Amino acid sequence: MDTATVWRWTHAERAALEATLTSLPPQAWEHPSLCDGWSVKDVAAHVISNPQIGWAQMPGLVARNLGHGYNGMIKREVQRLGATQTPQSVLADFERYRGSTRHVPTTTAVEPLVDAIVHHQDILRPLGLEHSPDPTAAVVAADRCRLLSPLLGGRRLLRSVRMVATDVDWVRGDGPELTGPVLELLMVCAGRARAARGLTGEGVSLLPPAA
Repeated sequence: MDTATVWRWTHAERAALEATLTSLPPQAWEHPSLCDGWSVKDVAAHVISNPQIGWAQMPGLVARNLGHGYNGMIKREVQRLGATQTPQSVLADFERYRGSTRHVPTTTAVEPLVDAIVHHQDILRPLGLEHSPDPTAAVVAADRCRLLSPLLGGRRLLRSVRMVATDVDWVRGDGPELTGPVLELLMVCAGRARAARGLTGEGVSLLPPAA
């Protein structure tokens, strides 16, 4: 997939997330997200921090989190952002950076797309809201998540099932079949199998219990 298309999808998903955030009542910003220990505000601030982290910010980010590993670093940085941001400042960041094509050094242009799609779901589902991204964008995000599964969790599960999308031509893996919309399969690939909905097939028995 060409980079320009990936960025077009990312900007569309950021705009969709911004629209969701703008519609929320104040108390919803503190509602727990699907990410353990992160509020809606924490997740939103994390998503729009991506284009704000360049090489100049990397030394400080690493120094603040020495000895905590990749996932520990992300968790600590999200907590730091959440403590300093307000809903108004997060929305201001979306206004300024939603169309940016910058991304964190050492990552690809696909990671911001993964962030925008998956973290939007992290916010929506606990609030009982819905948004469906472009299925082809979800395919690109799912393939990237499969590569990043050692960091995201669920690597063993992904190696154990054959994933078959029902709304787009996408089949990955071997094993008992796990069938459903590509967005739900993306949630599985992103380590959020507990929150995936409407999946069928023998592979369902390998999923963790629903949240």
